[in-house]
Amino acid sequence: MAQAFFGGVHPHDMKAATNAKAIEQLAPPAEVVIPMSMHFGAPCTPLVKVGDEVKVGQKIGEFRGLGAPIHASVSGTVTAVEPRPYSMGGNMMSVVIKNDFQDTISEEVKAPADPDALSVEEMIEMVKQAGIVGMGGATFPTHVKISGGIGPVTDVLINGAECEPYITGDHRTMLERPEEIIGGCKFLAKMFGVDKVVIGVEDNKKDGIEAMNKVIAEQKAPVVVEPLHCRYPQGGEKQLCQAITGRQVPPGGLPSNIGCAVFNINTTCAIYRAITTGMPVVRKIVTVSGSGVVEPKNLECPIGTPVSLLFDACGGLKENTYKIIAGGPMMGMAQYTTEVPVGKGTGAMLAFCENEEQTVENPQCIRCGKCVEACPVHLEPLMMYQYAAKGMVDELNEAHIMDCMECGACAFACPARMHLTHMFKTAKQLVKDKAAADKAAAEAAKKAEEEKKEAAKV
Repeated sequence: MAQAFFGGVHPHDMKAATNAKAIEQLAPPAEVVIPMSMHFGAPCTPLVKVGDEVKVGQKIGEFRGLGAPIHASVSGTVTAVEPRPYSMGGNMMSVVIKNDFQDTISEEVKAPADPDALSVEEMIEMVKQAGIVGMGGATFPTHVKISGGIGPVTDVLINGAECEPYITGDHRTMLERPEEIIGGCKFLAKMFGVDKVVIGVEDNKKDGIEAMNKVIAEQKAPVVVEPLHCRYPQGGEKQLCQAITGRQVPPGGLPSNIGCAVFNINTTCAIYRAITTGMPVVRKIVTVSGSGVVEPKNLECPIGTPVSLLFDACGGLKENTYKIIAGGPMMGMAQYTTEVPVGKGTGAMLAFCENEEQTVENPQCIRCGKCVEACPVHLEPLMMYQYAAKGMVDELNEAHIMDCMECGACAFACPARMHLTHMFKTAKQLVKDKAAADKAAAEAAKKAEEEKKEAAKV
């Protein structure tokens, strides 16, 4: 039984332009630029150098600590290993591969003889080596989430909400690849040792729900599809947990704290492909839409494809386009160039024109409280904004600024059009910088005290 979560807003879904558009394969790019950071954690170390020949699925980036390996998405020759523009801002060390258009599969890609006979440990290792991360945008390494959740997790949830406006890649995957989704669910059920896996889907995707239910019935799979009422940010992990189970994730906590693990629809498909074929994450489905796009589409392309090619495949951009966003309009990041590459977490590339710019240069809060009503994690955005504007770090901590999920619901609800989400991102950095400075000062004081004691002994 679907529950309600606190707060949230109801933006127009804007999905009509692409929700009936089948996933198209993008023409192979002449060159891919693969950034060494497409996951939560430190960037990977490149394993190749200029002049090396690589094949599809070959590991070209290795991680240390928290992370996931990175693989070549095309076969060809490495032409550069250097910093390149990056969708999260600035430049990132990247491996540039000139495509030979042969799509030669690497010897590293090996399908198991019998996927159903694999042990839990073997499946987790395959997920790890495939470089699978949260492909809805969070990019947290999937093997870490699985291995850390075995035992505490009693409810495995698949996030099919896709509540961000414009984005329809998950919806099309439900319609066109339901077998992969259900297959991935069955592997997750085995790894976590649960009786069933629940797929949460907003009820504006009834045809997607029907397609998956048909496969579930045919395979007698231990999977249940739970229709959810449409409300943003339904796709947030904490909100999805509450909507499906009725349990709330505590402040500063994770879904595992209430016995839940959440995986994106396309992450689930990637798990299925990795375990059945051995193929790592080398391709991504991207919704290309917005008023600035001539012909919106859902495109599947190799990781590292410059987004300019995606726009070209959609007829290009309109002349008066003023903004390009990687991701959805609520949580995505504006881009300064179309030469950034598609990454594992790139779900959409949006372009906007006409009269959609609604920002105000010097907005003034009218203290209406709509932002408080909209916040899905019970924060007080109007107070946090004031603390951030004045650099009041202690007050920001007391206001639980780090619990802000940057969903943009408060900014959407604000009649004064305050720049709330942007301010909170800046405020979080203030808090992190203060914590780092305090830690450094404490360590320096400790070292000085130790040196003083040593000097006293002499």
